Amino acid sequence: MNKIGIIGGGAAGFFAAIHAAEKGAQVIIFEKTSKTLSKVKVSGGGRCNVTHAAFQTSHLLKNYPRGANFLKKAFKEFQVKDTIGWFESRGVKLKTEEDGRMFPITDDSQTIIDVLRNEADKNGVQVRLKSAVNKIEEDENGYLLFVGDGTEKVSKVIITSGGSPKLAGFSMYQDLGHDIVSPIPSLFTFNTPGESLKSLQGISVPNAHVRLEGTKLSYEGPLLITHWGVSGPAVLKLSAFGAQWLYDHNYNANAHIRWNAELKEEEIRNTLMAYKANHPKRKVLGYPLFDLPKRLWEHLIEKSGIKRDLLWMNTSKKQINGLEQHIFCYILHVNGKTTFKEEFVTAGGVSLKEVNPKTMESRILKGLYFAGEVLDIDGITGGFNFQAAWTTGYLAGKSSTT
Repeated sequence: MNKIGIIGGGAAGFFAAIHAAEKGAQVIIFEKTSKTLSKVKVSGGGRCNVTHAAFQTSHLLKNYPRGANFLKKAFKEFQVKDTIGWFESRGVKLKTEEDGRMFPITDDSQTIIDVLRNEADKNGVQVRLKSAVNKIEEDENGYLLFVGDGTEKVSKVIITSGGSPKLAGFSMYQDLGHDIVSPIPSLFTFNTPGESLKSLQGISVPNAHVRLEGTKLSYEGPLLITHWGVSGPAVLKLSAFGAQWLYDHNYNANAHIRWNAELKEEEIRNTLMAYKANHPKRKVLGYPLFDLPKRLWEHLIEKSGIKRDLLWMNTSKKQINGLEQHIFCYILHVNGKTTFKEEFVTAGGVSLKEVNPKTMESRILKGLYFAGEVLDIDGITGGFNFQAAWTTGYLAGKSSTT
């Protein structure tokens, strides 16, 4: 019998295990911790962002800062509609939110965990907890896995051990002859320790435009001001696409914020001048424009050198120019980062040049497969990392039985 060892009991590991076992293989998942599917449990605030309603592959691929070309071939085999179909055929209906994220209608990640575990149990998948694989050796007609003080002989191996913040986390795969793209953080918030904007913690805007100075890297979306800096989808997604550049610059950069992405500079200026002409005796502070939160408007007024009791008719050209600038291009100095809660993702991992995108089999060693975040693939927030896990897990599991 084809005996398959899977290293890692996360989303990709379970999906690979289920699809291999369905084809008649004997499957064992080796999980180094005392729990499986831990990331599934906490993702999406405990709701599990299963995938994203990006049904056109071209749209889907735009959300992967690294690995898009590789996934283009993989998604031909298993894409978003297949994920939805797989879960719904097993009684788990998904819903789509306004931003395209898809969750189980229960809004409970345990729903996803239960269906994965049930399918694994139904197909005879063994799960061994606290069973770290410390070494993999080629053996006659297969591989030898060193687990704790013992060994396990398997025909094939699927590695779904996830990402690692350090290169040492991939040493076992380097020993097998694989190149590793050095891991760096992705999906993080910007720390701004020296900036007064932090005093506005809790304030958010629905659609900001954020750009990294000196680059063409930018992103639009909700932005949240926190006690350590700025967060929200616009920042997190920008951090993913700018991961390498920010790493190279030691997370020291200037971010340019347009508080309303739809505003043009000329439009801002014309609105300010028209308001000054139409309401000369109103206080500048008292009437926020452009749908900006009151406290943010007050902050921008202060940054522009406008006193709290100043009337519009008494504002100078310099003050109007300053206010226009802070609305259109607020310069925020970034110095450091903070990992975004449970959405921790690393860029880097097993080089995609050494993996077949149609099967997930190693091009270096026959019978060795990779799936999930152990590969040099990462997506932005919104269900894209899970979609990559389902797709690569499906292909690895299915291919390992042929």
